[in-house]
Amino acid sequence: MTQYTVSFQPHDKEVTVEEGQSLIRAAMDAGVHINASCGGEGICGKCRVIIESGEVEGGVSEQLSQQDQEKGYRLACLSKVKSDLTVRIPTESYIDAKVLNLQATARKTARIKQLNLEDLKEKGMFVPAVDKVYVEMPVPDGTDNEADVTRLVQALQKDHNEHRLEFDLSVIRKIPDVAREADFKVTTTIARPVREDGKNRIISVHAGDTTERNFAIAVDIGTTSIYGQVIDLISGEVLAQYGDFNSQISYGEDIISRIVYAEKGDGLEKLHSLVISTINSVIGKIIKKSGIDAEEISTITFAGNTTMTQLFLKVNPRYIRRSPYVPAANIYPAFKAVEIGLEVPDHVTALVYPQVSSYVGGDIVAGVMGSGMYQDEELTLYMDIGTNAEVVIGNKDWMVCAACSAGPAFEGGGIKLGMRAAEGAIEDFSVDPATLEPMNVTIGNVRPKGICGSGLITCVATMFEMSIIDNRGKFNRDLETDRIREVDGVYEYVLAWQDVSGIDRDVVLTEIDIDNLIRAKGAIYSGCRTLLSEVGLSINDLDRIIMAGGFGSYIDLEKTMTIGLLPEIDPEKVTFIGNGSLMGARMSALTNSIRRDVVATVNRMTNFELSETQSFMDNYIAALFLPHTEQGLFPKLKKRMDERRRQLGS
Repeated sequence: MTQYTVSFQPHDKEVTVEEGQSLIRAAMDAGVHINASCGGEGICGKCRVIIESGEVEGGVSEQLSQQDQEKGYRLACLSKVKSDLTVRIPTESYIDAKVLNLQATARKTARIKQLNLEDLKEKGMFVPAVDKVYVEMPVPDGTDNEADVTRLVQALQKDHNEHRLEFDLSVIRKIPDVAREADFKVTTTIARPVREDGKNRIISVHAGDTTERNFAIAVDIGTTSIYGQVIDLISGEVLAQYGDFNSQISYGEDIISRIVYAEKGDGLEKLHSLVISTINSVIGKIIKKSGIDAEEISTITFAGNTTMTQLFLKVNPRYIRRSPYVPAANIYPAFKAVEIGLEVPDHVTALVYPQVSSYVGGDIVAGVMGSGMYQDEELTLYMDIGTNAEVVIGNKDWMVCAACSAGPAFEGGGIKLGMRAAEGAIEDFSVDPATLEPMNVTIGNVRPKGICGSGLITCVATMFEMSIIDNRGKFNRDLETDRIREVDGVYEYVLAWQDVSGIDRDVVLTEIDIDNLIRAKGAIYSGCRTLLSEVGLSINDLDRIIMAGGFGSYIDLEKTMTIGLLPEIDPEKVTFIGNGSLMGARMSALTNSIRRDVVATVNRMTNFELSETQSFMDNYIAALFLPHTEQGLFPKLKKRMDERRRQLGS
């Protein structure tokens, strides 16, 4: 088979592939990411590349205009290598992980609530799941030839009142040499039981006193991104954090695409190896940043949605997407991290957060635990809006939950020029009421390249309040502006002309984009309303809203309520906790009581399959307007709109 060299610019990376290989696969082999949100089906148009030299077969679809094709644009997923190639990846087709590790700037967002370590200590809950205990054993001689393990057990029982002890085989293998190396003065690493009647498991032994060096890793396995933290189990502080994009993205940006891919051939093995590779990369970076030795890590805790968890553990996710939507397990046992390919010492114990259902996973359970919602009396609406959207309503006594099929609009998917919250994404927007000219603010203050989720909400909310679009999301075609135009039968608003954009075309917002946003927000709002009605409550009964997920750090609360994504309540009642999944994973490392409470909490969470809940569709249809068909649900917005109409009328 003939082989060719493919060079990817501006990354300056090369790879040798066989003739007929797809460009998207070649990029994957070269370690170059190209957006491919449809999983390689050629229908999303996100994997645009420019063929600067060489020849490819295919790559042309209705997603590319004739003008684009003449410039050398092709879709990487449909392009087959026919010769040596130089391929340029335009900025809108690749992603930069730098933005994942930046803090959001202060805007009109919710109050931020972080994990209160001092409160944890005051409540007596700061009891890490893995502890270190130093012992000095009597040195054996002719009159004392007890076995090394027996000697260690007796010392632990006598000096530290440690009982119900069991050993990993790997520890028994280490004890003879380590004990003699340290003159029988050693530190044991003990994994505390989740159940109070369980056994204390000794998972490692080290020479000398290392009790002040005890660390854990917490990992959020997201559909889009993976975050990790190194936690000092003595002080409770986070020593290092890093996030990167989940390498599985190239096989689909949503969980359904990945489940479908996992069902094909070696798809499950491939997706498993990709997520393990990303996690290992994140672990390597945070260990290096923290300055600790990998041997000092005692435990690692994971939280992810049900599909991500099963792919991570290499468990077939096939039945998650098929009625009656059954996950493989709700609770997973603790296991040694090295068993699934994680690059950590062999004594490190891994624990995965349990799931509620196929679409309410461990990431949501972790957020409920980490936020403290499971202990509070206040009636709380917990929302995690990301690639998927999940909702939990309740308090310490009861909870109901559901997953809303919102689609990827909030992360740029399904939007003509949608993108993640990366440099060049429009995140804030306003319009001059007289000229209808826009003011765009982008992440990084560079030329606009597209629109991220928070920017999309702001654009639509602003245009609605300015009557540029109506409550159906349709443009007012009577306005005197060249910003509103019709292209191929679709009306759009030009946010940035090509000569001021960061890409080689105009940055636009189309009616199709707006419709996709309305559908997404409608699904989430109607999910909340359905859950409340199923338990005999209404929006007005809510005491607070907790928002989780990276998306929440950027959104403008007022704009979010304007489009009808959030219920219209006092902004002071809205709290943002950031990455709830990672917060919960960290909590699980810091306090063993979380591990003991989590199973009871999961058992209290009643899951509703919205597609099979009769009232959901009625609520959904009613929510497919800005902000809603029932204007009375949004009295503050109605008052503003009425006042604006009055001013215009005068």
